[in-house]
Amino acid sequence: MNTLTRLLTALLVAAGIAVAGFAVSQGLERFRMSDRSVTVKGLAEKDVESDFAIWTLSFRRAGSEFASVQQALAADRDKVLAFLKARSFTEAEVEPRPLQVQDLFAREYAQNNQPFRFNGTGQVLVKSNRVADVEKAALALDPLIQAGVQLGGENEGGRSGPRYQLRGFNDIKAPLLAEATRNAREQADKFAAEAGAQLGPLKNANQGVIRITGDDGNDFDDGSSRTKRLRVVSTFEYELR
Repeated sequence: MNTLTRLLTALLVAAGIAVAGFAVSQGLERFRMSDRSVTVKGLAEKDVESDFAIWTLSFRRAGSEFASVQQALAADRDKVLAFLKARSFTEAEVEPRPLQVQDLFAREYAQNNQPFRFNGTGQVLVKSNRVADVEKAALALDPLIQAGVQLGGENEGGRSGPRYQLRGFNDIKAPLLAEATRNAREQADKFAAEAGAQLGPLKNANQGVIRITGDDGNDFDDGSSRTKRLRVVSTFEYELR
């Protein structure tokens, strides 16, 4: 390679480095300009009381004769209704469900050595916004048990007890989000002051999802807790000047 060729090669390499350096410097400048912002999270929490309760009182009977099982279930249903009426629940709040009696021998894989041929269940639903009264009634079932009513969980041994709901959620949602927004703004103002900058307009916002949990420490609300804990984390990005 002669001297002229080496000189041209060196000039081309130098020019490439200069162009690359210019591009890198421009990129860093844009990064610094775009980085003149702060992202903060606003937290808001609130404990609220449920405003509606759904309570399923399930009862069951078993026997060798269909008629006797059906009659026993009907008598149990009357006892449950009388219990609820004595505790001032109205007909509008109480919903008796149809009784169900199953012939165990008629099932596809029935076994003839079943102690009882017929198994019956009944349910009475309580739907009320008198949450405190529902809770008190659910803790005072001794008279029904003493009367011989065989109370069971929902749906053949499922969970029992009232399920508490928060139907006025939308009335609480707006104030909770507003509190999270104020909390985030306060943090952003504090950060800007400490950084010697001024807080600019809002660039991006994510209000987040309001989580509802019980007050029993679970990470989800299964309806068993009368007190609900609402929590939201909102994210905001502000410009800095």
